[in-house]
Amino acid sequence: VDVDVVQGVPLQTAVDEMRALARQVLPPGIDVITKGEAATLEESNRDTLLTYGFALLVVFLVLVAQFESLASAVVVMTIVPFGLAAAVLALFLTGTSLNIYSQVGLVMLIGLIAKNGILLVEFADQLRDEGASVRDAIATSARVRLRPVAMTLVSTVFGALPLILSTGPGAEARNAIGWVVFGGLGLAALFTLYLTPVVYLGIARFSRPRAAAAQTLEDEMD
Repeated sequence: VDVDVVQGVPLQTAVDEMRALARQVLPPGIDVITKGEAATLEESNRDTLLTYGFALLVVFLVLVAQFESLASAVVVMTIVPFGLAAAVLALFLTGTSLNIYSQVGLVMLIGLIAKNGILLVEFADQLRDEGASVRDAIATSARVRLRPVAMTLVSTVFGALPLILSTGPGAEARNAIGWVVFGGLGLAALFTLYLTPVVYLGIARFSRPRAAAAQTLEDEMD
Protein backbone atom coordinates (compact mmCIF):
# COMPACT_ATOMS: atom_id res chain seq x y z
CA VAL A 1 0.00 0.00 0.00
CA ASP A 2 1.49 3.33 -1.06
CA VAL A 3 0.39 6.47 0.76
CA ASP A 4 1.30 10.15 0.57
CA VAL A 5 1.65 12.13 3.77
CA VAL A 6 -0.21 15.42 3.81
CA GLN A 7 2.10 18.40 4.08
CA GLY A 8 2.45 19.54 7.68
CA VAL A 9 1.71 16.10 9.17
CA PRO A 10 4.73 14.43 10.85
CA LEU A 11 5.70 11.11 9.33
CA GLN A 12 5.62 9.41 12.74
CA THR A 13 2.02 10.53 13.22
CA ALA A 14 1.07 9.07 9.85
CA VAL A 15 2.76 5.76 10.70
CA ASP A 16 1.00 5.57 14.07
CA GLU A 17 -2.39 6.25 12.47
CA MET A 18 -1.73 3.63 9.78
CA ARG A 19 -0.88 1.00 12.39
CA ALA A 20 -3.96 1.90 14.44
CA LEU A 21 -6.11 1.53 11.33
CA ALA A 22 -4.45 -1.79 10.48
CA ARG A 23 -5.27 -3.20 13.91
CA GLN A 24 -8.94 -2.47 13.28
CA VAL A 25 -9.10 -3.78 9.71
CA LEU A 26 -6.58 -6.58 9.31
CA PRO A 27 -7.42 -10.10 10.55
CA PRO A 28 -5.39 -11.70 13.37
CA GLY A 29 -1.93 -12.87 12.36
CA ILE A 30 -1.44 -10.16 9.75
CA ASP A 31 1.06 -7.39 10.55
CA VAL A 32 2.24 -4.22 8.84
CA ILE A 33 5.83 -3.86 7.60
CA THR A 34 6.96 -0.35 6.79
CA LYS A 35 9.09 0.52 3.79
CA GLY A 36 10.87 3.57 2.46
CA GLU A 37 10.96 6.65 4.64
CA ALA A 38 8.75 5.05 7.31
CA ALA A 39 11.17 2.14 7.72
CA THR A 40 14.10 4.57 7.92
CA LEU A 41 12.27 6.54 10.60
CA GLU A 42 11.67 3.46 12.77
CA GLU A 43 15.29 2.41 12.35
CA SER A 44 16.40 5.87 13.42
CA ASN A 45 14.16 5.65 16.50
CA ARG A 46 15.81 2.38 17.53
CA ASP A 47 19.26 3.85 17.01
CA THR A 48 18.28 6.88 19.07
CA LEU A 49 17.28 4.69 22.01
CA LEU A 50 20.72 3.09 21.91
CA THR A 51 22.25 6.56 21.80
CA TYR A 52 20.32 7.54 24.93
CA GLY A 53 21.64 4.47 26.71
CA PHE A 54 25.25 5.14 25.71
CA ALA A 55 24.92 8.83 26.61
CA LEU A 56 23.62 8.00 30.10
CA LEU A 57 26.34 5.40 30.60
CA VAL A 58 29.15 7.70 29.47
CA VAL A 59 27.93 10.57 31.65
CA PHE A 60 27.59 8.24 34.64
CA LEU A 61 31.11 6.84 34.22
CA VAL A 62 32.57 10.33 33.86
CA LEU A 63 30.77 11.42 37.04
CA VAL A 64 32.08 8.41 38.96
CA ALA A 65 35.62 9.24 37.86
CA GLN A 66 35.20 12.91 38.69
CA PHE A 67 33.61 12.50 42.13
CA GLU A 68 35.55 9.33 42.98
CA SER A 69 32.26 8.26 44.51
CA LEU A 70 29.44 6.09 43.25
CA ALA A 71 26.88 7.75 45.52
CA SER A 72 27.54 11.30 44.24
CA ALA A 73 27.26 10.13 40.62
CA VAL A 74 23.94 8.42 41.38
CA VAL A 75 22.63 11.66 42.95
CA VAL A 76 23.40 13.66 39.80
CA MET A 77 22.00 11.02 37.44
CA THR A 78 18.77 10.77 39.45
CA ILE A 79 17.79 14.26 38.26
CA VAL A 80 18.32 13.52 34.56
CA PRO A 81 15.03 11.59 33.95
CA PHE A 82 13.03 14.47 35.45
CA GLY A 83 14.73 16.92 33.10
CA LEU A 84 14.01 14.72 30.08
CA ALA A 85 10.37 14.43 31.15
CA ALA A 86 10.21 18.22 31.47
CA ALA A 87 11.57 18.58 27.92
CA VAL A 88 8.97 16.15 26.54
CA LEU A 89 6.28 18.12 28.40
CA ALA A 90 7.55 21.33 26.79
CA LEU A 91 7.30 19.70 23.36
CA PHE A 92 3.75 18.58 24.12
CA LEU A 93 2.65 22.02 25.34
CA THR A 94 4.10 23.77 22.28
CA GLY A 95 2.75 21.23 19.81
CA THR A 96 6.24 20.24 18.64
CA SER A 97 6.61 16.66 17.47
CA LEU A 98 9.17 14.27 18.95
CA ASN A 99 11.20 14.07 15.74
CA ILE A 100 14.84 13.24 15.12
CA TYR A 101 15.90 16.83 15.84
CA SER A 102 14.17 16.99 19.21
CA GLN A 103 15.67 13.59 20.04
CA VAL A 104 19.13 14.98 19.34
CA GLY A 105 18.26 17.83 21.68
CA LEU A 106 17.30 15.34 24.39
CA VAL A 107 20.70 13.66 24.12
CA MET A 108 22.37 17.06 24.49
CA LEU A 109 20.10 17.86 27.42
CA ILE A 110 21.46 14.92 29.41
CA GLY A 111 24.84 16.62 29.71
CA LEU A 112 23.36 20.05 30.44
CA ILE A 113 21.21 18.75 33.30
CA ALA A 114 24.10 16.78 34.81
CA LYS A 115 26.28 19.90 34.74
CA ASN A 116 23.91 21.81 37.02
CA GLY A 117 23.76 18.94 39.51
CA ILE A 118 27.56 18.80 39.59
CA LEU A 119 27.70 22.37 40.90
CA LEU A 120 25.75 21.34 43.99
CA VAL A 121 27.14 17.88 44.63
CA GLU A 122 30.81 18.74 44.14
CA PHE A 123 30.69 21.60 46.64
CA ALA A 124 28.78 19.46 49.14
CA ASP A 125 31.45 16.75 48.85
CA GLN A 126 34.16 19.34 49.52
CA LEU A 127 32.36 20.47 52.66
CA ARG A 128 32.07 16.86 53.84
CA ASP A 129 35.81 16.46 53.32
CA GLU A 130 36.28 19.40 55.68
CA GLY A 131 34.25 17.63 58.37
CA ALA A 132 30.70 18.90 57.81
CA SER A 133 27.74 16.57 58.22
CA VAL A 134 25.69 15.45 55.23
CA ARG A 135 22.78 17.75 56.08
CA ASP A 136 24.96 20.81 56.76
CA ALA A 137 27.04 20.16 53.64
CA ILE A 138 24.12 19.97 51.20
CA ALA A 139 22.24 22.84 52.89
CA THR A 140 25.28 25.12 52.60
CA SER A 141 25.93 23.96 49.04
CA ALA A 142 22.35 24.69 47.97
CA ARG A 143 22.56 28.18 49.47
CA VAL A 144 26.02 29.08 48.15
CA ARG A 145 25.59 27.52 44.70
CA LEU A 146 22.15 29.03 44.08
CA ARG A 147 23.55 31.99 42.15
CA PRO A 148 25.94 29.99 39.89
CA VAL A 149 23.23 27.45 39.09
CA ALA A 150 20.69 30.18 38.35
CA MET A 151 23.15 32.09 36.14
CA THR A 152 24.02 28.94 34.20
CA LEU A 153 20.37 28.06 33.68
CA VAL A 154 19.35 31.57 32.64
CA SER A 155 22.20 31.95 30.15
CA THR A 156 21.57 28.55 28.57
CA VAL A 157 17.78 28.94 28.46
CA PHE A 158 17.93 32.39 26.84
CA GLY A 159 20.62 31.09 24.50
CA ALA A 160 17.98 28.75 23.08
CA LEU A 161 15.61 31.61 22.22
CA PRO A 162 17.20 32.31 18.79
CA LEU A 163 16.53 28.67 17.88
CA ILE A 164 12.89 28.99 18.92
CA LEU A 165 12.31 32.30 17.14
CA SER A 166 14.13 31.34 13.94
CA THR A 167 12.23 31.22 10.65
CA GLY A 168 12.95 30.15 7.11
CA PRO A 169 14.36 26.90 5.70
CA GLY A 170 15.35 24.46 8.43
CA ALA A 171 13.47 26.40 11.11
CA GLU A 172 11.52 23.31 12.18
CA ALA A 173 14.73 21.51 13.18
CA ARG A 174 16.04 24.51 15.10
CA ASN A 175 12.70 25.07 16.82
CA ALA A 176 12.58 21.46 18.05
CA ILE A 177 16.07 21.63 19.58
CA GLY A 178 15.35 25.07 21.01
CA TRP A 179 12.16 23.98 22.79
CA VAL A 180 13.93 20.94 24.25
CA VAL A 181 16.67 23.12 25.77
CA PHE A 182 14.34 25.97 26.76
CA GLY A 183 11.62 23.85 28.31
CA GLY A 184 13.80 21.05 29.61
CA LEU A 185 16.32 23.23 31.44
CA GLY A 186 13.70 25.76 32.52
CA LEU A 187 11.59 23.14 34.29
CA ALA A 188 14.62 21.08 35.36
CA ALA A 189 15.84 24.06 37.41
CA LEU A 190 13.24 23.18 40.04
CA PHE A 191 14.47 19.60 40.22
CA THR A 192 18.11 20.71 40.38
CA LEU A 193 17.58 23.20 43.19
CA TYR A 194 15.04 21.28 45.28
CA LEU A 195 15.22 17.59 44.45
CA THR A 196 19.03 17.26 44.33
CA PRO A 197 19.48 18.16 48.03
CA VAL A 198 16.76 15.69 49.00
CA VAL A 199 18.34 12.85 47.00
CA TYR A 200 21.80 13.75 48.27
CA LEU A 201 20.56 13.70 51.85
CA GLY A 202 19.11 10.24 51.35
CA ILE A 203 22.04 8.64 49.47
CA ALA A 204 25.22 10.39 50.60
CA ARG A 205 24.82 9.26 54.20
CA PHE A 206 25.65 5.71 53.08
CA SER A 207 29.02 6.78 51.63
CA ARG A 208 32.18 7.98 53.32
CA PRO A 209 33.80 11.35 52.53
CA ARG A 210 36.66 11.24 50.06
CA ALA A 211 39.04 12.56 52.68
CA ALA A 212 38.24 9.59 54.93
CA ALA A 213 38.97 7.16 52.11
CA ALA A 214 42.27 8.90 51.36
CA GLN A 215 43.25 8.82 55.02
CA THR A 216 42.43 5.12 55.22
CA LEU A 217 44.66 4.48 52.21
CA GLU A 218 47.52 6.44 53.79
CA ASP A 219 47.14 4.51 57.04
CA GLU A 220 47.27 1.21 55.18
CA MET A 221 50.37 2.33 53.25
CA ASP A 222 52.07 3.31 56.50
